[in-house]
Amino acid sequence: MLKIRMQRTGRINSPSYRIIVAEHTRSPKTGNFVELVGTYDPKTKVRSLNADRIKYWISVGAQPSATMHNMLISAGITTGKKINVLPTFVAAPVVAEEAPVAPAPEETPAAAETPVEEVAAAIE
Repeated sequence: MLKIRMQRTGRINSPSYRIIVAEHTRSPKTGNFVELVGTYDPKTKVRSLNADRIKYWISVGAQPSATMHNMLISAGITTGKKINVLPTFVAAPVVAEEAPVAPAPEETPAAAETPVEEVAAAIE
């Protein structure tokens, strides 16, 4: 399956991205992509997208990543609702306060010896 995704380029602390169409199993870092369809500079927020090619690739079955989906909606290339790409916050499990445990009732020595005496008497 083809994906429309971003490939990071640029130096440390100076990112820029290529918008590529690539096979979903290949890492975007490998450089093996089908087509370059745009660029994005996050510092200046400048993006250049080839809308005709992006629409073509979507028409033949390429799926945009969540971030690219939101960017295409913002640019007006596609329509729909934006996707929340932030990680979900998982709250720590709530530990219920344990109820105080009542001590187990102690058996009386007479009650404990009674069954043994009955068994011993039955054997004799």
